[in-house]
Formats: sequence, structure tokens, C-alpha cells
Amino acid sequence: MSTMSSPVDFLELLAREAAAVEFEGPLVAARAAGLPPDRLAELEQAKSVALRVRALLERRRRRESELSGLYDTVSDLAGLRDLDDVLRAIVHRARHLLGADVAYMTLNDDERGDTYMRVTDGSVSARFQRLRLPMGAGLGGLVAQSGAPYVTANYGEDARFHHTGEIDAGVGEEGLVAILGVPLRLGSTSIGVLYAANRSARPFVREEVALLVSLAAHAAVAIDTARLLTETRSALAELSAANTTIRAHSSSVERAAAAHDRMTALVLRGGGVEDVAAAVTEVLGGALLALDAEGRLLARVGEIEEPDRADIVEAVAASRTEGRSVRRGPLWYAAVVAGAENLGALVLRPDDELVDADQRILERAALVTALLLLFRRTVAEAEGRVRGELLDDLIARPLRDTDALRSRARRLGVDLDAPHVLVAVGDDAIAATGSARQRVLSWATTYASARGGLAAARDGRVVLMLPGLDAGGSARAVARDLSRVTGRPVTAGASGPSNTPAALAGTFQEADRCLTALGALGRAGQGASTVELGFVGLLLGTVGDRGEKDVTEFLSATVGPVLDYDARRGTALVKTLEAYFGVGGSLARAAEQLHVHVNTVTQRLERVGQLLGVDWQRPERALEVQLALRLHRLRAPAG
Repeated sequence: MSTMSSPVDFLELLAREAAAVEFEGPLVAARAAGLPPDRLAELEQAKSVALRVRALLERRRRRESELSGLYDTVSDLAGLRDLDDVLRAIVHRARHLLGADVAYMTLNDDERGDTYMRVTDGSVSARFQRLRLPMGAGLGGLVAQSGAPYVTANYGEDARFHHTGEIDAGVGEEGLVAILGVPLRLGSTSIGVLYAANRSARPFVREEVALLVSLAAHAAVAIDTARLLTETRSALAELSAANTTIRAHSSSVERAAAAHDRMTALVLRGGGVEDVAAAVTEVLGGALLALDAEGRLLARVGEIEEPDRADIVEAVAASRTEGRSVRRGPLWYAAVVAGAENLGALVLRPDDELVDADQRILERAALVTALLLLFRRTVAEAEGRVRGELLDDLIARPLRDTDALRSRARRLGVDLDAPHVLVAVGDDAIAATGSARQRVLSWATTYASARGGLAAARDGRVVLMLPGLDAGGSARAVARDLSRVTGRPVTAGASGPSNTPAALAGTFQEADRCLTALGALGRAGQGASTVELGFVGLLLGTVGDRGEKDVTEFLSATVGPVLDYDARRGTALVKTLEAYFGVGGSLARAAEQLHVHVNTVTQRLERVGQLLGVDWQRPERALEVQLALRLHRLRAPAG
């Protein structure tokens, strides 16, 4: 039996980089040795796998060679300064990297509206070397016009292109058959076309197209750099008076490079908006504001006043429309955008005039700021979901695995055994659209997280768990701050504090009832706690949709005449009644508390009797009057 009859033999062939034809050897030897069909099938499969591996390795070696060549090209281009040298180097390296018969480059002529042959490598036809292609004509004219790569395995027979006699004659004289053309682009502008061509019909594969596109991208930058340097030299030679301007331009290019490197490093190391603002002012000088989409301050570097909101809106809109920074008086504005979404603005007050490169620095800073804000939002949303899920589990019943909940809370920096209050925000904070609901939840998440708490949406409410002991103060703060965000009154009911995870579900239910009670009392847009509402408030927390109407009707029927009398005459009958009941019906003590004479109290109570009827002091009637007074005080709490 031959030694070449094992799958291992294919590994040895792979190891020594054998030619593809040598992989038939083990099978030939196996057949000669008379191996059974199953062994031959096994070897056939092993050969197939080995050839696929060899092809993969070959593609990777070729890709490595192409990348190495591309790297060498970029290095070579970086060392060139003369435009003609740059163009010749680009075309020569394109021909070498793709193994093409001919490589050439056309550049756009904006004055004549066509594209002309600029450099060739491997060309033998003088006619071909003098070609000019109208925009849209031939393969190259189509690439120049559309800004997209085109490839053909046989140009002469390809009906996709608009053939002209001049172009076809030049291509035919050169003997070109397969042609690949890719645009040379600077930003959104096409400045020319880079080609690779063969004198035989063979298609260019996708990898070759991608390679030439990459080379063209670097080449366009190198061409632009070389062109700028050539123009700079010419200006220095012709205009000595422009020396200061050229130095400023050179300095701005260096600043742009330094700013680019620094802002790239900021993104990589996880810097913030404040770091970007500091980097811009260090490079450009002056002072800078970073604002969010609502005009709120994100960062301030240096002495600079915040512009009027209307000025910011107008300048940011102009910056977005023009796609670049804009100047308004002494200030420069750059919109911070992501797609169609406005994320804010950078406002720069430079010490010196900004040149184009300086404006690009500001615009690049705006782009980096947008990336950082989007990243911060993504992180915040992810953390908000985790924190919201924890709070939802804490206020759900029954509570499961308290130790696991404590562990999850510790990872978020929340101590569940510390006192917390729960605040429930009413439906009046949430408009009909999903975006408004998400905005309120996002605000609540940020608000709670900044204070070491949690927030979640549950049962149509937004719930916040905040560390502290003052439930009423927390409710009022949430109602006030969220009202500013939404632009509409927000009602917030609170309860607590709670010191254990097990108590949080009950605390949430109390906060929810407090919220309902505030609605029943007509105190929408305010914040209060269950303690402040007392027993009457808790009772009202169980009412339904008629709560507020029922309270109003009860007050009107019970003490309405007294309330109306006080409102019309500016008297103090309600205050006198509260003091009278508060001291157990003692006229003297009520007078002392009100700082008036006993006769005054007597006269006021007689007036109350005239308004409510002589039986107002009977026990059952007096209880209703006291309850009505309590409800009236809850409906209009002290400021």
C-alpha cells in the first residue's frame, strides 16, 4: 500500500504550500493501491476540504499582499509633494497592485464640463493618451458623472455604456478589453476617475474593485494635499504679500491634525463633552459653549455668555441646512446632529479669525460631540432599563428572592435597607404620543439615577424611588421639575419612607392612592404625601372618576354659604370655625388663638348659624362641617 493514502497527507501538502495539481497524488496512489471505495470517498472528501483551505489561505495571502501594497502606497504618497509625482505614483501602484496591463487616470475639467486623460502607465497608444471623455460618455464618463464604480469584462460589447467613435477608437488602438473605473472623491465631490484595464476579456472580481476603491480614496486625499502644497508654493513664489496668510493656513492644517488626533484619542479613551470643548479651545483659542437640543448647558470653557434662545435656534437651523458651521456676529455655531435628529450645538467665540481648516475643526468637534451624546444616551437607556426592571420587581407582589434583589441593587449603587420614598406621577404628565411617554420616563430615569434612586413605568404611572425621608418634599420637587420639562402641570403623590424591600410594594400603593386623592381634591399639578393628606386623603384615594365632582358637591352643600360669604366679604368665618373646632368648642381659647375678643368669636359664630342653620352644632351636623373644613383645607393647601 502506498504511503500517500491518508488524509494526513493533505495536511503535509498544505504545510509545504504544494500546487493544486499535487493534491491529486494521494488519490492516485490510493487507487493504485486498490483501497476500497469508502476509503477513496474519504480521501476525495479530504482532498476537497484541503483544496478549499488552500484557496482560503491563498486569498488571505493575496489580501495580505494587497493590504501591504496599499500600506506601501499610502506611505509613498505621504512622502510626495509634487502633484505630477503623486499622480504617476498612484497610477503605477494601481497597475502593480491589480496586476493589470494598463492603469490610467482622468481628472475632471470643470470649465469644459468633461474629463481628460491625465496620467497613464503601460499605455502604448498616443491617441488613447490624449482622450477626453464627455460626462456620461463611455465607462469613464459615466463613472465621473455618477460617482460610482463601473466594471466591464468586455467594453466593446457592453451595451450599458454610451459609445462614441473617438472613445472606441482610442480604446481599440490601445487594445483594451476589460476595464474597471472607480471615482476619485473628495467628500461628496468627484474629481476624476482611476482605471485598471486588461487587453484580454477577464472580469475584475469584487476584491479587486474594493482594492482600487481603497486606493482611489487615499489617492484623492493625496492629490488634494499635493494640489494644496503646489498652490501654496506657487503663491509663495508669486505673492510675497501672502506670506502671512499661507503661514496661517499651514498653522490651521497643523491645528486640524492635532485636533483630529486629540479628539480621536478622546473617543477611544471614553472622554466626555467637556473634554471635547477643552480640546477645541486649546487648539483654536477663545471660549466655547456646548448645548443640548433644548438649549441647556452641557459644558462651558472660558468666559462666554449664553446667546438668546432664538439666536441659537436660528443659527443651528442654518448650520444644519448648510452642512457646516456658520457665523453670527462674533460667535460661530456648529450644529450637533445625528442623521435628522438635532442633538444640540457648539458655540465658539474665537480669539482670532477662523480660516476654513479652523471651521473644519469646529465641525469635527460637533461630530465627535454627537457620537459621545449618542453613546451616552445608549448607555443611559441600557442602565435605565436595568434600573426600571429592578424597581418593577421591587413593587410587584409577591416579592421574590429579597437577597437577589439586594444584590442587584448594590450593583447599581442602591441600598435597599436605607430609607426611600416612592413618588407616583400622574397621567397628566404623559401626552397621548409614545414619544412623550418615553420622554417622561427618560427624564424620570435620569432624575432618579442622579440621586441614587430608581424609576420605572408601571400601570400607566411613572414611579420613582428616591432616597430620603421627606416624601412630600420629593413629590413637590418631582411635580415642579417635570412640569418644566413637559410644559404642562404634573401631579405627584408620594409615600414613605420605607426601610426594607418588603415594604416598597405597600409604599407604592399608598403613593398611588395619594395621587388619586390629589385628583379628587382638585389639586392637579401639585405634589403631596399621604402623611400630608392624612386620613381623609387616604379615603379619597379609593374614589373613582367622580371623586373631584363628589368633593365639590359635598363642600357646596355643607359649608358652601360660609365659603361664599368669606369670598365676597373678605371675612374670616372659615378660620374662626377651624379654631373653634380645634380647641374643642371653647370660645375663650378660640379667641386667644385668633388674637381677637371673645365677643368677636361669638358674633362670627352667630353669622355662621345664620348661613348654615341653627342646627349646625348638633353632633352629626358638626361632624360633617368639620370634615368639609378639612377637605377645603386639603384642596387649597398653604403655599
